[in-house]
Amino acid sequence: MSNTEDADGSTPSSEGKSPAKRLVTNVPRLDFITKGGLIQGSSYAIIGPPGSGKTVLANQIAFQHVKNGGKALYVTLLSESHGRMLENLSQMTFFDADVIPDRLQYLSGYRDLERDGLKGLLELLRKNAQAHGTTLLIIDGMDAAKEFARSDLSFKRFLQDLQTFSSILGCTTLLLAPHHEGEIHPENTAVDGIFELSLWLHGPRAVRELIAIKFRGGPSLLGRHEVEISNQGMVIHPRTEVQFAHPAAEGREDRIRMPFGIPRLDDALRGGVLSGSTTLLLGAPGTGKTLLGLHFLLEGARAGQPGVYFGFFETPPRLIEKAEGTGMGDLKKYVDEGLIEIQWQPPLEHNLDSLAEKLLERIEERKVDRLRLFIDGVSGFRSAAVYPDRMGRFFSALTHQLRMMDVTTLYSDETPLFSPGVDMPQPEAASTVENVILVRYVELRSQLYRLLSIMKMRESAYDSGIREFSISEQGIQVAGTFESAESILTGHARLSGGESSRPDRVKAPLGAKKKQGRKAPAKKKPGSKKAPAGASRRRRS
Repeated sequence: MSNTEDADGSTPSSEGKSPAKRLVTNVPRLDFITKGGLIQGSSYAIIGPPGSGKTVLANQIAFQHVKNGGKALYVTLLSESHGRMLENLSQMTFFDADVIPDRLQYLSGYRDLERDGLKGLLELLRKNAQAHGTTLLIIDGMDAAKEFARSDLSFKRFLQDLQTFSSILGCTTLLLAPHHEGEIHPENTAVDGIFELSLWLHGPRAVRELIAIKFRGGPSLLGRHEVEISNQGMVIHPRTEVQFAHPAAEGREDRIRMPFGIPRLDDALRGGVLSGSTTLLLGAPGTGKTLLGLHFLLEGARAGQPGVYFGFFETPPRLIEKAEGTGMGDLKKYVDEGLIEIQWQPPLEHNLDSLAEKLLERIEERKVDRLRLFIDGVSGFRSAAVYPDRMGRFFSALTHQLRMMDVTTLYSDETPLFSPGVDMPQPEAASTVENVILVRYVELRSQLYRLLSIMKMRESAYDSGIREFSISEQGIQVAGTFESAESILTGHARLSGGESSRPDRVKAPLGAKKKQGRKAPAKKKPGSKKAPAGASRRRRS
């Protein structure tokens, strides 16, 4: 099978020959999976269990086909009545009653099948397809036709005869049949392509998927792709790691520094992170990851750079209120102006690849340079994953695509609230991102301190010192160092050396006022005598 592809999406059948003509389905991303659409004049089986979306998909292809100037014939065999089918389809946006019956004709073939068998059905199809000028033929209920076949061989002969007259007419054929795991369909060897739809439960969640098992005449995206059915019809979400496996664009070379607008942090980053890079903000809940991310977007907006907040946990009003309470009151102004866009994902069941598509397509629509992006919560993507082992490949593909679009990205991800070490929820992310900033709590003398440290910064020098930072109504303040404690990264700080007996040497929290005053002299005990000069020297000798 050739992996080459023409610029228009068509695939050469062989060297020196013109590319095969395509029937574009206009089903969202189905044509992407098939690298340009169905091959005109070929036959395809659409199989799957009840409720998986076979009828919706076939009708969606039919309505889109006639809107593009084609003519479709939809033949049912012992399936639901045409009236009930059209009533259900009328709620979907692709439905158009005006094309029925002139361009899209519905026909029942069961009586001819019952009276004259497969031969009678074939004659009905031939006669009506020719009279209608059909360019797309759909047969819904191939399991009923199979029941009237004397053997698998006679059924294959019926399919062969069907393909013969369809090819003469230049008619593309879709054959719909129910399918359950483990079943063998003799027609699968006779058709040019097979699309298998599935419907299964992942815990309480229902998951629909599509697999292009077979596709003659050109390449296709193999593997499982999640499917959604809504009032728009069927929408297919190819796996992100396959969809963006070969980015067409290259990253920009004229890179600049992107500061956070927090002086000591920017100093440690030597002016900020590099544009087009990816930074992971890693820390326990409440350590300030969201505020750091908002500060990053706000600093960019002040310099005229657009930004996007993509989050799962806080609504836009709550987010703006949170920013106003920490010295970032102008966030609302930039949101109202459209320079910063808040994309909030409601707490519903999400599709992992749909989230990535939504994010990337919106960035593509804006067509801006030097975009800043803050994804608040990798865990939101992780909870949408049906297959957890995909997360490493998904994260890598999404990150690389954003990098090629010259987007400077911050991700936030959570560590346990208190732990004896630093554990990354997704270890493979460390090799994917360029920068890692750790924020965490440490307990010292019954007080909690927030600490910040730069763990990694690829392609740039940086200061790896541990810094205390505080969050107040005036904003985020970062101190120079946190020198009064050891073993900071363990989460269990202890005082260093002889300072353990001197509580007054413990550094006060950032922003706290230091008490002034002279230390009172020690009181002399009654009856004590002053030691003669040189006594201390004699004792030491």
